[in-house]
Amino acid sequence: MVGTVSGLFAGLYWNVLELLTHQLQRFQGLSLLIVMPLAGLIVGLVIHFLGNPGEIAVIVDNIHFRGGRLDGRKNPSMILASLISIAAGGSAGPEAPLVQVTGSFGTWVGDRLKLQGEDLRSMSLAAMAAGFTALFGAPLGGAMFALEILHHQHIVEYYEALMPAIVSSCASYLVFTAITHLGIAPTWHFPQYRLENIDDFAFAILFGIIGAIAGWIFMWIFRTCDNAFHRIPGPIYVRTTLAGLGIGSLAAFLPLTRYFGHEELEIILETSFSGVFLLTLALGKMAAISMTVTGGWRGGFIIPLFFTGACIGKAVVVLIPGINPALAMICTMAAINAAVTRTPISTTLLLSKLTSFSPFTPILFASLVGFFLAPKVPLIAAQLKSQQEAID
Repeated sequence: MVGTVSGLFAGLYWNVLELLTHQLQRFQGLSLLIVMPLAGLIVGLVIHFLGNPGEIAVIVDNIHFRGGRLDGRKNPSMILASLISIAAGGSAGPEAPLVQVTGSFGTWVGDRLKLQGEDLRSMSLAAMAAGFTALFGAPLGGAMFALEILHHQHIVEYYEALMPAIVSSCASYLVFTAITHLGIAPTWHFPQYRLENIDDFAFAILFGIIGAIAGWIFMWIFRTCDNAFHRIPGPIYVRTTLAGLGIGSLAAFLPLTRYFGHEELEIILETSFSGVFLLTLALGKMAAISMTVTGGWRGGFIIPLFFTGACIGKAVVVLIPGINPALAMICTMAAINAAVTRTPISTTLLLSKLTSFSPFTPILFASLVGFFLAPKVPLIAAQLKSQQEAID
């Protein structure tokens, strides 16, 4: 039941998001210097008057320290703020709002059924998994991601929630796919690849190292932006407006940094770009993601990170011909996401589904390299079980 309702909500959310996006996509170039700050002002006003819905770190904290109880009272603010943020062109995807809303619905159902302890936490996690799955179209990967995102050392601690998460994910997947017709075919169409040479694992490890380095660079940019925005005085709508100006300025000169990369990644695949441009685009995307999230706009950074990794992987292929482009791009996508989110297993499963890259073992190698070469302190500080761990 939780999975079905979550799929229905996700389908409705996606259709409204597409409708708004089609209206706002018409604004291009220098007009974004007006449109994006205006969108940021609206996002800030929504949060100012309806309350701060928080980010993924708040969800992680609630799972750890509040018995898995997610507060549904923040949902109106999250839904409105995220719809405007994503539709206007912020570099953040819909996974964070979907997870918060569906997860809080799981809590509500658990309360109605008078569930306690691990049963209540499992219900919330199952609903979170349904939200992840609706967007990514990968029931097993979505279920694993909901559990894996909570930790950076134990991988999956709340293992008793795995089967409920898989069941709700399957139901959500069917409902969302029936509504949107998304998630059946691969999301992105990469060049053909066949695993025939053991040397490809060496390349997977190499691109895992490159993706991990990119993850370190992204986290440095992210924390720099976070420090800068936190020094801005005044109410939150001042920060969101300035963030809109920054994102709009980037998008005016690098249009592919706008939006969260769902459609833009296909352009990277189909178009020939120079290696220098692709690396510049990757850095621009890192800055756009950082300004979006730290500037108070709402959304998640998983798909934007995939876009960044694809740009870097393709740039290496352009600069060093002879490497299979699908292997290079997908392994770099896996490594940067695993380094930032600490989710090597689910990242492998998600990318295998999203790209139809059937021999997923090289992706797993790259994901593990990204995971093990990531900084000790994760970007999502709430993945640490206590403040003492963060200090240490």
